Amino acid sequence: MTKHLPVVIVGGGPVGLAAAAELYEKNEKFVLMEAGNGPGTNFLDYGHVRLFSPWKYNINKAAERLLNKHELPLPDPEKLPLGMDIVTEYLQPLVDLPEIKPNIFFGSRVVHISRKGFDKVKSKGRHNAPFQIMTEGVDGKRSTVEAKAVIDATGTWNQPNTLVPGGDMAAEGKLSRLSYSIPDGKNGRSSMYINSNTAVVGSGHSAMQSILELLKIQEVYPKTTISWIHRKSSTVDALGGGSRDQLPARGDLGSRIKEAWNSGKIILYEAFDIELVNETEEQLILSGKQNNEPSEKGPFDYIICNTGSRPSFHFLEEIRWDRDAALECVPALAPLIDPNIHSCGTVRPHGEKELRQPEENVYIIGAKSYGRAPTFLLATGYEQARSVAAYIAGDKAEAAEVHLDLPETGVCSTASAGARPLTIAVSNSCCS
Repeated sequence: MTKHLPVVIVGGGPVGLAAAAELYEKNEKFVLMEAGNGPGTNFLDYGHVRLFSPWKYNINKAAERLLNKHELPLPDPEKLPLGMDIVTEYLQPLVDLPEIKPNIFFGSRVVHISRKGFDKVKSKGRHNAPFQIMTEGVDGKRSTVEAKAVIDATGTWNQPNTLVPGGDMAAEGKLSRLSYSIPDGKNGRSSMYINSNTAVVGSGHSAMQSILELLKIQEVYPKTTISWIHRKSSTVDALGGGSRDQLPARGDLGSRIKEAWNSGKIILYEAFDIELVNETEEQLILSGKQNNEPSEKGPFDYIICNTGSRPSFHFLEEIRWDRDAALECVPALAPLIDPNIHSCGTVRPHGEKELRQPEENVYIIGAKSYGRAPTFLLATGYEQARSVAAYIAGDKAEAAEVHLDLPETGVCSTASAGARPLTIAVSNSCCS
């Protein structure tokens, strides 16, 4: 009953568009819905930031073949792109291709997905019913399209974790001096940080990028004070693998932060667990515990919160989907990416089989498949898209042949206490 219907892809970022290119190659009809007014709009939020992975890891193979077919130039595979380059040099040329453009609908936010004629409870005959995807346009008008399968590649951007672990985002959102974005150290939009006392909270790559941008301001305006706050007991663990990292720019990120820290350009507060944030006299004060002792940090003029992101599942509520209780990732991936277990920046190979949802022909791929885990790379999402598209097209053998060769971080530890059981048979590992 549904064979003639398209596959609906939700999300027009790199992974969603990779799924589109893969489906096109397999002669599968597709429709892509994107809430933004163009491809990869999230990348423009940090368009000034240079990525640490070169172009060879950021371009999907099926998309590359399409671009080559039209003799369009491709970036140097060894060059490091800026966030904006991902859009201007790759995604925009891709969506302008005649094979892709007619099936892309920008300004179409997906607000609801269901099985036609079925609520979430009813089972008999369910797998034969088409999906109904309701979208809302920029004018507020709603429309519905039917599909035989759904690929959710909406990611986690613009859905930040809270400054206070387990805190209330609605309350934090009222703090005018709290930001969740990476500043631009060479752009006037970040002028508020000039000669300010600013704290960056978080221990991942985004937090370190924010510090590097603030250091650019500090070079010109020496009165700018930068504090780095995180809850890791050892800052060395947060800095990464340095020269051991197979992505030199990723290793260099931590090395540059370490150099600034050693030279006194950064004030460091490690092992600090934030419990409360207060705004007083146009400044912010953090209360909590440092090494299990009561402590207070600040006052700060501004706080930049880079504590990661989380997925949203609001439009999936009427179909059968599942997530890991802790990470909110696709359940089968949890043992591979749980930061409570290991610190690897790579992940064991996985594909369509691991990404299946309880609702047949529904898949969550890309950063959203990782939930709150912080180690996602675009190359992982591209392999997910390839495997899922192959399965939908009926090529189960190709779907099972998962190929994932990611550069390792040079830092990898495994925690045995309370570790989750591994349920996926794999041929290689990022952890020993």
